[in-house]
Amino acid sequence: MPAPLPAVERIELAPGLEVARVVTGLWQVADIERVSGTIDPDEGARALHTYLADGFDSFDMADHYGSAEVIAGRLRTALAEGSVAAPPGAKLATFTKWCPEPGPMTAEVVRRAVDLACRRLATERIDLLQFHWWLFEHPGWLDAMRELARLKEEGRILHLGLTNTDTDHLRVLAAEGIPVVTNQVCVSLLDRRATGPMAGFCRAHGIRLLAYGTLAGGFLSERWLGRPEPAEIGDWSKMKYRRFIDAAGGWDVLQAILQACAEVAKRHGVSISNVATRWVMQQEAVGAVIVGARLGESEHRNDNRRLFGFSLDETDLQRIDAALAGSRPIPGDCGDEYRRPPFLTASGDLSHHLDSLPPVYQAVPVDGRPGRLRIDSGSVWEPICGYARAVRIGDRILVSGTTATHGSGEMIGQGDPAAQTVYILDKIAASIRSLGGSMADVVRTRVYLRDAEQWEAVSRVHGRYFGEIRPANTLLEVGRLVGDYDVEIEAEAVVG
Repeated sequence: MPAPLPAVERIELAPGLEVARVVTGLWQVADIERVSGTIDPDEGARALHTYLADGFDSFDMADHYGSAEVIAGRLRTALAEGSVAAPPGAKLATFTKWCPEPGPMTAEVVRRAVDLACRRLATERIDLLQFHWWLFEHPGWLDAMRELARLKEEGRILHLGLTNTDTDHLRVLAAEGIPVVTNQVCVSLLDRRATGPMAGFCRAHGIRLLAYGTLAGGFLSERWLGRPEPAEIGDWSKMKYRRFIDAAGGWDVLQAILQACAEVAKRHGVSISNVATRWVMQQEAVGAVIVGARLGESEHRNDNRRLFGFSLDETDLQRIDAALAGSRPIPGDCGDEYRRPPFLTASGDLSHHLDSLPPVYQAVPVDGRPGRLRIDSGSVWEPICGYARAVRIGDRILVSGTTATHGSGEMIGQGDPAAQTVYILDKIAASIRSLGGSMADVVRTRVYLRDAEQWEAVSRVHGRYFGEIRPANTLLEVGRLVGDYDVEIEAEAVVG
């Protein structure tokens, strides 16, 4: 008689939010519905209930995952009415995401989105609302997060999370005191970006990572062990993770990692997928992993429960580390792939989506100066002092000294020079883009510091924005910046 499967481990991600350490992801609902039409919500709810009955009572979805929110809401209603029963100890948790187009984030816009999610989820309060922003150059993301924080205080949201947000922008939110408890990012044996500086920042600020992509679109499984490299891949999700394989060193690197996982898996009597997922679960900052489900189709609950019957010991980790030593780290930080083409997701190549986003500022011609354009950012001082945020003359773009000023006068990141630098460089990027250029066109920057002792924190942020561009740069300590700012930066670009 086979041994009973272990119980699903649980974790308290944040006060009042206890979840399964394997969260069921519902992004494939949209994929199913594209082919077969909308899933009947009662049938979908019954499928979700089978996960709940097996201890997988935590579900992750989004506003654009087809009817996933409606299906989860139907399950919640059925449980409340008693037409289906929850097993002892089960605590239904529903996470959703809001992924708006960049634009003005007024209180009305934000509240309307939360109200819609609550109606779909059949709840008065969302357990975890995760925010995704496409273009950090647009400052509306801070307005949205502040309004979401107000809704949290009102009780419409239990906790706030993020998706695909890099460490620099986590820092900005932390400096602004916005309470974030999770960040959903890609983590796997191939993609270890989140195990570096992001993990350290999250530990220091009480943020847990929700890890997706742990199996790299299925490449980290028995199916690909010993197999030749495929000539073509037609699946968008696998195309995305194929890029990760190439960035990590290629097919031979993948095979070395799979072989190491196979040896560890044999030792524990589990699958390669179990080993790959368990490695992610044992990363210190990871709270839970997200495993996708195709409702009513393929089921992996039994295999996932085996994750809780073993752990990787020092011998296992050393064997895996030996294979990883032959790989290259994926460059950049978490979420970069969502903001730089080619933009590959399970929905396809959405590079055009980035290109279609409107500029943050409106370029206007300068009277009597043919070929000259300028932009204003809305600061009250621009017309008073007689300057523009940036000016384009021919192929040159000159950006005025820029501080971390939000809207008409509010400072962002007070007391945190690194956070101020992030906001400043986003504002400079928006200015250049609004005049037809990009950060890749920047040829000179000048950085002014109130305190030269802050040079390293500020310069490291500068390096993350310009490390591949390498403009000429001057860094100066000045006697006193206007206001209480720690940093001011100006830039010049030559388009093309």
